[in-house]
Amino acid sequence: MSHSLTSRTPKPKYDVVLIGGGIMSATLATLLHEFDPNLEIAIFERLGRFAKESTAAWNNAGTGHSAFCELNYTPEKPDGTIDITKAESIAEQFEMSKQFWAYLLTKGYIHEPKDFINSCPHMSLVFGEKDSEYLRKRHEKMSESVMFKGMEYSMDHEQLREWIPLVMSKRNQSEVMAATKMDMGTDVNFGTLTRKMGRHLLEDSNVEVFLYHEVKDVDPREDGKWEMKVKDRIHSHKQEVVADFVFIGAGGYALPLLDSSDIKESEGYGGFPVSGQWLVSHNQELVEKHHAKVYTQATVDAPPMSVPHLDLRIIDGKKALLFGPFAGFSTKFLKEGSYLDLPESVNTKNLRSLFGAWWHNIPLTKYLIQQVAMTKSQRMQHLREFIKDAKEEDWELKVAGQRVQVIKKDEKEGGKLEFGTEVVVNKNGTIASLLGASPGASTAVYAMLNVLEKCFSEKIQGEWKDKLLEMVPSYGQKLAQNPELTEKVRNYTKEKLELEY
Repeated sequence: MSHSLTSRTPKPKYDVVLIGGGIMSATLATLLHEFDPNLEIAIFERLGRFAKESTAAWNNAGTGHSAFCELNYTPEKPDGTIDITKAESIAEQFEMSKQFWAYLLTKGYIHEPKDFINSCPHMSLVFGEKDSEYLRKRHEKMSESVMFKGMEYSMDHEQLREWIPLVMSKRNQSEVMAATKMDMGTDVNFGTLTRKMGRHLLEDSNVEVFLYHEVKDVDPREDGKWEMKVKDRIHSHKQEVVADFVFIGAGGYALPLLDSSDIKESEGYGGFPVSGQWLVSHNQELVEKHHAKVYTQATVDAPPMSVPHLDLRIIDGKKALLFGPFAGFSTKFLKEGSYLDLPESVNTKNLRSLFGAWWHNIPLTKYLIQQVAMTKSQRMQHLREFIKDAKEEDWELKVAGQRVQVIKKDEKEGGKLEFGTEVVVNKNGTIASLLGASPGASTAVYAMLNVLEKCFSEKIQGEWKDKLLEMVPSYGQKLAQNPELTEKVRNYTKEKLELEY
């Protein structure tokens, strides 16, 4: 990024201020600028480039989350039926993202889709009779939905050997296994995508981008506007900036900033930081034998974000394999944060929630302690459940990004851990924040449109509507109930994003 980005001084007043330079802020800034090019928008990012925290390629799994393979989105109900409601809605949300990216390519705002999105089959893999039966029922139910058209199911070792040769190597013929496969799955480099969007905003729009600028406080003013303390981290210069609308997309730091705003809606929220680690292999001989993202069931007491999976990753044109995640724990809220983040986030308003969540999640605490204490050879043992003859020298340990799981007030339990993505908005719709992790980046367009619906509802329904439908043609319609539109939208994005399935 050019020197001018660090030497300019922000104006004292903007229409919109976005805090954080990840996929959420980049998406929201692009949407707002398309709707109204005259809006004065500023983005403040505390690090030296966009997408260095959760959005960075190695800091997330890079799965285009379409609910094709993630078994936690399709729970089995007490009566034995499979509920695919959540899976359908996540699949629809990812389709919205693909439409928006296709629009950006059509307009020439970004180029080279292969830099950030590639076809990669999504598979679910289970072991044993009980889970194989669950997967069969899941496949049967999902096959009824247009969102999962083309999903294949097999228990046949020969077929599985074709799909996942690396996993099937040295398997006992009598082992009961089952898998589903969706060729429409994708591997996404959200970091590259975000930087492409950032470059467009920087060079071809009047959105002002300030790197190495950290927002310290967000305070309400009498006139309904927001006043922020912004620190230029290079020149140690501090100034105040006022905005009509503020979006906090600062990953793990969203929570303390939201707390500083004193909005009623933020009361009782707490954060629980969880970091992840992957085993990564760049051995091309292995890589050539695995062309899929393969998800399995989470172990008992493990949180849903810890579902083991063995994935093909394509980053900067290079292929690698990734296995994990293994949970880690640090009191930092961001990878480049401070060890005081967690203790400093505790206050009288969220103490009950934090304690309640901890008390009701003692198995999770135990799980995290076990995970953190694991040696590399113990992690390799887990990998060998997937790859029988995995060799330690082929794999290295890589630390992923920090996630702050949301802890919410709960009347019964005091507080409970939330494993989704949550949008918090004040009643006037002048400040919004995104909290939480998965499915995160994949659903950025849906999440940011959700923010706009809550904060700019009249415009979204009125003067911005036509532009919105140009960007996201399926907006306002349920794809799951509209096979023709689904097919049309998927053909359009497949062509624009140069996907191959």
